Amino acid sequence: MIAGTSLTIEIGNRALLREASFVVGAGEKVGLVGPNGAGKSSFISVVIGEPSPDVRSSGTVRVQGTFGYLPQVPAPNGLGLDPSAYSHVLSSRGLDVLDDALDRARAAMEKEPTEENIQHFADIEEKFQQSGGYEAEAVMARLADGLGLRQNLLMNDIESLSGGQRRRVDLVRVLFGQPEIMILDEPTNHLDLPAKRWLMSELERFTGAILVVSHDLELLDTSITKVLHLSQGRLREYKGNYSSYRAQFAADQERSERSSALEEREIRRLATLADSMRGSTVRRARTAKSIDRRVARLESTRTEVRRTERTSTFRLPDPPRSGETPLAAEAVSVAYGSSTVISSVGFSARRGDRIIVLGRNGAGKSSLLRCLAGAQEPSTGTVAIGVNTSVGYFAQDHDQVDSNVTALDNISSAILRTETQRRALLGSFGLPGKAASQLPSTLSGGERAKLGLAMLAAGQANLLILDEPTNNLDPSSIAAVGRMLSRWTGTIVVVSHERAFIEALQPTHFIGLPEERFSHWREEMLDQVELR
Repeated sequence: MIAGTSLTIEIGNRALLREASFVVGAGEKVGLVGPNGAGKSSFISVVIGEPSPDVRSSGTVRVQGTFGYLPQVPAPNGLGLDPSAYSHVLSSRGLDVLDDALDRARAAMEKEPTEENIQHFADIEEKFQQSGGYEAEAVMARLADGLGLRQNLLMNDIESLSGGQRRRVDLVRVLFGQPEIMILDEPTNHLDLPAKRWLMSELERFTGAILVVSHDLELLDTSITKVLHLSQGRLREYKGNYSSYRAQFAADQERSERSSALEEREIRRLATLADSMRGSTVRRARTAKSIDRRVARLESTRTEVRRTERTSTFRLPDPPRSGETPLAAEAVSVAYGSSTVISSVGFSARRGDRIIVLGRNGAGKSSLLRCLAGAQEPSTGTVAIGVNTSVGYFAQDHDQVDSNVTALDNISSAILRTETQRRALLGSFGLPGKAASQLPSTLSGGERAKLGLAMLAAGQANLLILDEPTNNLDPSSIAAVGRMLSRWTGTIVVVSHERAFIEALQPTHFIGLPEERFSHWREEMLDQVELR
């Protein structure tokens, strides 16, 4: 069970939550929803007791039972004794430490088979067995298969895995840990449809409590029993799944707007009546003051009308005109040690092309984009940037964002010379005044994505290389980014698995990996977009 009482959360000078109380009961599956920047990830960090230094909280949060936590941003080198994915997964039950202790105890016993060493080995082996150590590989294999992760990748170092592979490893770790409570931040990021459906069935069968942050509406609709809606500093509870929450939320909004309108009408009537009595007889003046008090009471108890969450709209400025061929790649290959991820990719992009790079996780999409953007040298082959072409690069892990300066200071002043202009740009991307003054590390994943897009808007790039630009964005923002880019007159090469984004973008071409094929876009390719 998770219980919070009078919980207030602040970051910088922004209040994310005020005096909220909530309960995630035993066996409840609760979705935490709200727009980007509402404070969902900060809320989770306070619940698990690991808030960033910039987050301040008051009130109490109690977590009763063991919990497994899936972070939105993974630990760089894992949490195991060594940097392998296998050790990372084992660490969820402490089996990495027990396995290492068992090896050392076995070696000591073989070297000196004393009664003490034999007993020490037996004690550790019993703990290892009781913790499921001897079944660990079989359990990991089942979980990896369900999530579409090749089992051999569990033996690799964490840092060698792609973003999608790493997400799957982190999910394997949480599920392998067999906690009483799961706390999951965007669990379906990077997952394809089969893996999503498998995960949903696992969550439905899980008998413990779940608190999940997700913009995946299908997951929220099929796998949860209660919604906590976080917005504008308030936390509201709704029973039922996501569809039920949306219906209840809309009904609440309609009732509050109707009540507020009736109250406004009564306040105006009474105020007009009181004004008509002033300056008349003493008796009527006293009546006017009495009416003024009634008006004050009505105003102090007025129904609060929640601000509706606006449909997102973003805009990139028109870019300078590039040459006819802004980008060309010839026989590009990428190898890491003895492993070749791309063998020979070649294509030419014409001005205004919108090219989608398709392929499952680990097929080399991010490696290709880094080569195209100049962030990485190809092992062989060449990348040519055309005449009058300026490149803007959006990295999947937001490498382009300087974490040591505020969001505002990340916006170039080369074009937007005044602070007012730069703040206006951030505001147009959903990062208002207070968020502009925060360090990127204190922003939500969706807000960091919006900051990266705003940084591109502040430049004069006419060739954009975008690696998963919509990760962690809410549904409204995903479609809005696609619409923004479809109207932009520059050239785009993008990796994305979001169907709504691709449909809004209206691609012209695609690069398919690992087939290394470049061709015109066809509508039937949409079926491959969500394959990861």
